[in-house]
Amino acid sequence: MKVIRTCLYRLKTHIIYGDLNPVWDQDLTLSIEDPDLPIELLVFDHDTFTRDDEMGDADFDIQPFLEALKMHLDTETVPDGTIIKRIEPSRSNCLSEESCVMWKDGQIVQNMLLRLRNVESGEIEIELHWIDIPGAHHI
Repeated sequence: MKVIRTCLYRLKTHIIYGDLNPVWDQDLTLSIEDPDLPIELLVFDHDTFTRDDEMGDADFDIQPFLEALKMHLDTETVPDGTIIKRIEPSRSNCLSEESCVMWKDGQIVQNMLLRLRNVESGEIEIELHWIDIPGAHHI
């Protein structure tokens, strides 16, 4: 089970049974209240009769993604696959490899491979998309 948390919200994925390398392939929609705070990911095993054990954690900064959104790129002139921003792995982030914010299929996306902390090994791959929700604050 994977838990995604911001300052006000907490989302859980469904449980993958009997798999040491689970693939969730699940879309989750998270409201961002404070873009200055990192998004936190927690990974747990699922125990039926006891408390679930934390298997690792990671977090990521959404600022590079939001900066790209604020550019308001022209959908007619930006070629598919254009890299808008590159984020290198460092001691201050959980990236396992370079992450690119890019233009893909008419929208800005960011793919990340995150290294889990507080565990011997493990990674989580995620892809960010922005969804405008009617009535919500826009960037």
